Amino acid sequence: MTRIIFFSIAFFMLSGALYGQKGTVRGKVLDKVTGEPIIYGNVLLEGTTYGNNTDLDGFFSISGVPVGNYNLQATYLGYDTVSVPIAITDGGLLYELINLEESSFDLGIVNVSAKREQARSDVQISKLTVTPAQIKSLPSTGGEADIAQYLAVLPGIVFTGDQGGQLYIRGGSPIQNRVLLDGMTIYNPFHSIGFFSVFETETIKNVDVLTGGFDAEYGGRISAIVDIKTREGNKNRLAGIVSANPFQGKVLLEGPIKKFNPETGGSTSFMFTAKHSYIDQTSPILYDYATTDVSGTLPFNFTDIYGKLSMAGGNGSKVNIFGFNHQDRVNFQNVADLNWKANGGGINFTLIPSGSNLTVDGIVAFSNYDISLSEDDGRPRSSGIGGFNAALNFTSFGNNSQFKYGFDLTGFNTNFMFENFLGNNISQESFTTEISAFLKYKIKVGKLIIEPSFRLQYYASLPQLSPEPRIGLKYNINDRLRFKAAGGLYSQNLISSVNERDVVNLFVGFLSGPEEAILQPGTNERTDTKIQTARHLVAGFEIDLTDKIEFNVEPYYKGFTQIININRNKTIASDPNFAAETGEAYGIDFLLNYNTPNLLLWFTYSYGFVNRDDGFQVYPTIFDRRHNFNSLVTYKFGDANAWEASARWNFGTGFPFTQTQGFHTLFNFEDGIPTDIVEGNPDLGVIFSSDRNGGRLPDYHRLDLSVKRTFIFSERSKLEATLSVTNAYDRNNIFFFDRESFERVDQLPILPSLGLAFHF
Repeated sequence: MTRIIFFSIAFFMLSGALYGQKGTVRGKVLDKVTGEPIIYGNVLLEGTTYGNNTDLDGFFSISGVPVGNYNLQATYLGYDTVSVPIAITDGGLLYELINLEESSFDLGIVNVSAKREQARSDVQISKLTVTPAQIKSLPSTGGEADIAQYLAVLPGIVFTGDQGGQLYIRGGSPIQNRVLLDGMTIYNPFHSIGFFSVFETETIKNVDVLTGGFDAEYGGRISAIVDIKTREGNKNRLAGIVSANPFQGKVLLEGPIKKFNPETGGSTSFMFTAKHSYIDQTSPILYDYATTDVSGTLPFNFTDIYGKLSMAGGNGSKVNIFGFNHQDRVNFQNVADLNWKANGGGINFTLIPSGSNLTVDGIVAFSNYDISLSEDDGRPRSSGIGGFNAALNFTSFGNNSQFKYGFDLTGFNTNFMFENFLGNNISQESFTTEISAFLKYKIKVGKLIIEPSFRLQYYASLPQLSPEPRIGLKYNINDRLRFKAAGGLYSQNLISSVNERDVVNLFVGFLSGPEEAILQPGTNERTDTKIQTARHLVAGFEIDLTDKIEFNVEPYYKGFTQIININRNKTIASDPNFAAETGEAYGIDFLLNYNTPNLLLWFTYSYGFVNRDDGFQVYPTIFDRRHNFNSLVTYKFGDANAWEASARWNFGTGFPFTQTQGFHTLFNFEDGIPTDIVEGNPDLGVIFSSDRNGGRLPDYHRLDLSVKRTFIFSERSKLEATLSVTNAYDRNNIFFFDRESFERVDQLPILPSLGLAFHF
């Protein structure tokens, strides 16, 4: 692996040195005052067709430019246009730093948003990009905006509830969706109270949600990717946020260690944030009517800490050092007591060599996650996963083309223990290594964009080699209408221990793929592969109905050719620990978006089917929501738009569940043969219907409202007061039904709250 990386760098350095006849100009576009990158800005050579858009770091590269003198122009909405004279030499490689200043008026030259321009130049199928501004536009529970609340309004995503809820993306379970934070895998991104994630909204720069058909740059999961990137700390002054609401309090502090230099682009900054919940203490006073636990509280408690140090060089290179610590506890007295904690850190970097037409980026990171659950059945569960990942990627830019390839080494150990209802133990302790390489090539030919890619994934512990070809296409019919398609093969080694019959799905344990034999569904034949596999096919179109209205339609199909689960029905020690099944998910997603500076209208509708086949019957999964509709309205008004009102309504048809057919006495024979089965006091066992998940829960719907008022004290300080109401018309949405006590427990009722956030 080391030799491959070394020769790859040497090859590209040599190719850059030999590059002749034409030249390359690249650089960064930054805000002149703050040093923040101008994302998706337009950069072009005046009087030519040579140009490009900036990326998340403000970086651009324009290759294959004929020798000559040009004016390099950068434009972005709300900023003054800047034009810089440059000279392209034969085989030359030029770096330019461009600083833009905010404008008091919109420039006529910028008549198309950068986001729309990017839609015309990238495939972007099944890809939804979320910004902090969009997250904050949603009515926020407790007055605190969070990505966990916003993801649920995206098309193709199903959320299962306020307490212990999980996100399911186009037929994939949570374990089949990979969540990345600055390139590092986060194993449990959501707290037990489903309104909040482990991420702090104010630190987020960008979120890419890839719901299917993603390219070979991403691997290790068979359903979806959520890629979260954080911003750098303030590069010019000490700044921060202090906020409080009935659910939690937080503090964010950021500032420069070495101030931003607009002449070179160099800086060093830090960012630190911490939040802690106290809803378990405030709920007896404010929400005593909402408590379902015998303790009289909402029994949720969590703490999140995150820190980042960012160093930017004068040639566009940068290094980030980051770390996190997350803790979560939920204690339903006499039902379940769950604790989990996670910690980790790493270094990611981007290098822009001065003598080569390429960029190099990479990451080295480690993390640990441990979870334990004790229930009233006296059968504890525990799980731990920890390890490292190291990746190195190379990108070369051509005229209307881009080539990228990279390598990834991942190692993790799992320690899992579970005891089923018959007292049989299922445990695993193992160390797993995964090695992968990928390449992808994007080229624009006229109106057609083609992006073939290939990933080679090797699971060393099994051993198993998985070749995974993928492709994405987009055809620009005209400036407003675009057709697109994508597909490919996917694999993963990680297994989850979530049980669909658990009353509350709070425990999420992790196991690596089993080295032991696995039987094909419903047979005594062994499977050919020990990894989980899937194939995706997505198509659709997007149209800009007007400059302010976008409409997107995507039908999709995911074939889960092998899914591996824990064999929870293991009756004797010799029974296999794992069982395989197949499945499929298919449907269609619609998105209509109207966006102006003062008004946002967002409507999504998803129609989908999610089935599994265990070899005995085909059944719908517990997250098979046939119809799911979301609407979001946000309106800014008043002097300087100081007021903002938001409303969100969600409707979803009921989830499947397995109906109860009867009950029986359940002796565990702890006393052996002398066990008194006549006068003993056994547990109550449930006889489930043979029609797995044949019933449907009631429909779900909920209205959330919020009003925010911003008070400006100075150029650098302001106070935001947010009044919000979650579940505004107090809908009784079912949480779970206790089969033994025959009692229904609902999700959280109406929850009004007031939150204050001071920015300085």
